[in-house]
Parts: sequence; structure tokens; C-alpha cells
Amino acid sequence: MATAETHYTLPLPSFDKPVKLLIVVAPYYRDIADSLIAGARGVAAACGAEVDLVEVPGALEIPTAIAMAERMAKFDGYVALGCIIRGETTHYDTVCNDSSRALSLLGLQGACIGNGILTVENRAQAEVRADPAGQNKGGGAAAAALHLIALSRKWAGASKGIGFRP
Repeated sequence: MATAETHYTLPLPSFDKPVKLLIVVAPYYRDIADSLIAGARGVAAACGAEVDLVEVPGALEIPTAIAMAERMAKFDGYVALGCIIRGETTHYDTVCNDSSRALSLLGLQGACIGNGILTVENRAQAEVRADPAGQNKGGGAAAAALHLIALSRKWAGASKGIGFRP
């Protein structure tokens, strides 16, 4: 049972220059989304990060909005938030897999993204995971983005050069 497990959480990074995060949320289940946002904002505030928020219609639009922001705006990282609850059709699988795959591809291209899109079997599971006082998956997604931003800044000046390493 997952609730009996204990997990290690990395300490939040610290920054010497301001951090600007964009939270992209699909508020299809408004109460769940609001809890995820609260958790993400709390973790961002703990690191002193500035946060902007945009809403999109559904989880499939989250990667597109992040890709647009990555090309056209000035954000250090992104927090993807939403909730997909299994229904009676295979649409659940499509939305889960395609949104996750697109976020992963954006990450591999260098975007610092924390994925907080819940993929659950029922509303009760979503409520526990979204609750900032519970599993706080929104906060976890913000923390993931912040850790990637810290790595990106650490390696920003590094260059492999041509040929052999010095």
C-alpha cells in the first residue's frame, strides 16, 4: 500500500538570482486544480520564486501552452497541473500518455518542467494527492521545476568545447 511508504524529498534549492515560474493548469476539476495551485504556489514562495498562472481547457493543451511560453516569453521553468480521472473509455489513456509524453519531450529540449498532472482512478485519489496538507503533488511539481532550474543555472556556463575535455 502506497500510504505506508516513506519517501525522501530533496531540500528545496536556493537561488541568488530571481526565478520566474509559469504554472499552466487545466481546471477541468476546479477544486482539485485549486488545491494543486495552492501547493505549487506555496513551494514557489518558499524559494522566493515569482509565479504567473495561465489556464488551458484540458491536459492535452498544457504542453502546447508551455511550448508557446518557452518560445515567446521569459520564464525559467514551468509547472504543469491538472487532473485526469479514469472514465469509461480509452480517452483517459490517450490524455495521460500524450500529455506526459509531450511534457517529457519539452524537457528533453531543455525546458525545466515539473509535471503535476494527476492520473487517478477516482476523485478520492485526486483529492488526497492534490491536498497541500496531504501528498501535495502540486508542490512536488513546483519543487521538481525549481530543482531543474537550479541544475540549468549550474551548468549554464559550462561548455564541452571541441575535442578533448580539459
